[in-house]
Amino acid sequence: MPKQSQVLTLPTLHPHAAELREAILNKLTYACSKTPSNAGAYDWYLATVLAVRDRMVDRWLESEQRTERKHGKRVYYLSIEFLIGRLLFDSLINLRLLGTARTALASLDVDLDQLRKLEPDAALGNGGLGRLAACYMDSMAALAVPAYGYGIRYEHGLFMQEIRDGWQHELPERWLAFGNPWEFERLETEYSIRFGGSVEYVGGGADGTARGLWYPAERVLAVAHDTPITGWRGHHVNTLRLWSARSTTPVHLRAFNEGDVVGATAPRMQAEAISRVLYPSDATPAGQELRLRQEYFFTSASLQDIVGRHLAQFDSLHSLPDHVAIQLNDTHPAIAVAELMRILVDEHDFSWTDAWRITQATLSYTNHTLLPEALESWPVALLNRLLPRHVQIIYVINKLHLDEAVARGFTDPEMLAAISLIQEGQDKRVRMGHLAFVGSHKTNGVSALHTDLMGQTVFRDLDRATQGRIVNMTNGISFRRWLFETNPNLTTLLTRTLGERVLDDPNELTGIERFADDPTFVQHYAAIKRGNKQALAKRIQGLNGLTVDPAAMFDVQIKRIHEYKRQLLNILEIIALYLAIRLEPDRAWIPRVKIFAGKAAASYERAKLIIKLANDVAQVINADPKVGDRLKVAFLPNYNVSLAQDIIPAADLSEQISTAGMEASGTGNMKLALNGALTIGTLDGANIEIRDRVGADNIFIFGLTADEIGQRRQAHFTGQDAATASPRLAEAISCIRSGAFSPHDTDRFAPIVEALLGFDHFMVAADFDAYWTSQRAVDALYGQPGWWRAAILNTARMGWFSSDRAVREYADKVWDLKIDLPK
Repeated sequence: MPKQSQVLTLPTLHPHAAELREAILNKLTYACSKTPSNAGAYDWYLATVLAVRDRMVDRWLESEQRTERKHGKRVYYLSIEFLIGRLLFDSLINLRLLGTARTALASLDVDLDQLRKLEPDAALGNGGLGRLAACYMDSMAALAVPAYGYGIRYEHGLFMQEIRDGWQHELPERWLAFGNPWEFERLETEYSIRFGGSVEYVGGGADGTARGLWYPAERVLAVAHDTPITGWRGHHVNTLRLWSARSTTPVHLRAFNEGDVVGATAPRMQAEAISRVLYPSDATPAGQELRLRQEYFFTSASLQDIVGRHLAQFDSLHSLPDHVAIQLNDTHPAIAVAELMRILVDEHDFSWTDAWRITQATLSYTNHTLLPEALESWPVALLNRLLPRHVQIIYVINKLHLDEAVARGFTDPEMLAAISLIQEGQDKRVRMGHLAFVGSHKTNGVSALHTDLMGQTVFRDLDRATQGRIVNMTNGISFRRWLFETNPNLTTLLTRTLGERVLDDPNELTGIERFADDPTFVQHYAAIKRGNKQALAKRIQGLNGLTVDPAAMFDVQIKRIHEYKRQLLNILEIIALYLAIRLEPDRAWIPRVKIFAGKAAASYERAKLIIKLANDVAQVINADPKVGDRLKVAFLPNYNVSLAQDIIPAADLSEQISTAGMEASGTGNMKLALNGALTIGTLDGANIEIRDRVGADNIFIFGLTADEIGQRRQAHFTGQDAATASPRLAEAISCIRSGAFSPHDTDRFAPIVEALLGFDHFMVAADFDAYWTSQRAVDALYGQPGWWRAAILNTARMGWFSSDRAVREYADKVWDLKIDLPK
């Protein structure tokens, strides 16, 4: 029987394109059971993905075999989020097959760009934490660092955000509705995860270091699903292994046969809830329990997998630190400290001393926040009910840790209480950040400021007691995703100007500095930005029904909705600008489109109220004929990686206006600056390092510093103080309070007004005037030659913020791993 392609009249192609076309047609026939004449768009998408995936598998297996032959060190990146987005273009670009695939499909009358839109975003994360993990997976593969990423295969992810009447509504995310063609389900790779029950101790001394026998009350199975992550030019492929929860007892037949259908499946539902939805609300005891179950579930499965792989290759766990580096991405996998100790002591009969040496040498911890509510702590009672053996291990770790501190001369009771893993009080809690810090050989912050503040605040006393464990690793982003894929026309201009070497080394971007004043280059650069803005304008029209002028400044704030990120400050400035335009409609205002996107946590009522305020303000301004196109406001729903890829290359101005000292780093600031958006921001997170790299003349910095904010808080500065000194701010707040944007519910935003005029913890009112002044400096520069010069210099000087650089620093300073790219 002839192959499908032999019965078609197909144009002659380059051999590589012809080969890929043949592969796609074979997948269409044998994987989709379709012919070209009856195949739908999704069939073509699936056939293309499977054909591309096949080209990854051989390299994947070769990478694994090469790693085993070298007997080197592997990195294991544990993260509760991996915001990988769509993978088709990402994989094609890294395999250098994008043009080949486009040609192959075009010869079949199939548009690759249309297929791309059919791929759902993998809903495996919420924001920067998950996207950073995805960028590091990309860079580890690009640099041939043997690595596994470990996380949870959430069936529904976070939630799909729908905006109705200005309010956020959370709907189930259905990214797996048609399955995931990129992954391989490893049914043979499953681990038993235990919960509850009792512990019996065997042998050991009076110090509690005895071996424990854990008799659990419940077991849940963790089943592996593997996705290949291809590095740049396809030289190396790593594995993203996500765990899905399965019940050991799918159905209780006796209960089922007795007619209790719901009760018969209840254990299965409870078990599988672990991998059902990302981040249950921890506002209730049930939500807290599920969150802890999620964290232990994926951490235990991952450690069992790591230990099993190491033993299969090296026979002994004594050498674990020589061949394994485990990076804990924030506090979610911090229970790994106790779990690895349990595995070593209880299951492999290590002495406590040897097990502790191995654990500390193997683990390292990345801290992402200084916010107390984000530095997780769990009630001892909850931990004792779910993980009784781990509570005992944590208490022993804490005792020995405090004894060591005393032996070093730290005897002050207040300091010992501060460094204790147990927060005493009526509700005793385990401080998971402290546990991760003590159990790791290195703890890193994610920007220079964040690392300094970490050593001065949340880990000040721990740093004094241990010394030498804190290092800085400023975040980075994958240029493959956030430049090559996100902004292909700019990439073409860069490669045409600098050559192909810029694709391999982001530092080569500095070469375009000499073209910052070249009229021809500036013209091309500006034309690319205009094209990107026209595309985003169409997307805004489709999402919001709002017509915006691509000639206007696109002023963008895209991030999780949180009070410290200060979307509220942006909204206040919008209101003040709106009032000023109405007062002087004939003035030569710089037209702006203010673009917001981001999700508020489902239980974060204040953040959801800020979303409503943004949409109510937008409704009034966008309908006002006095303002016209001089000011438009758009809140784009359901922010995700794909929407970010539409917004970022079109942005003129990047809003990075968090309260100084509260944003650990940020990576959106890097993506936007790389694509030529000028930053308006505070001296917070990586903004400081961006300023130092791009130059103070090419960024708009305003507002109080972290030190100044500390002084204001101590002085009990209120928002009313700021409003009294600023008529413009007072008028904007008054508009909100009077119901100008909520005429049918004048008290709707009373909680926001009360917070603004009260203690002003996030310094929204305190920074308003400085922000307004900085925005007028933005107006003065926009559209001038100096704007394009600054934009080009931003692109040129962002090479240092590559995640390749960050991974190299981790390898050198944390993982003790030599990077050896394959020839």
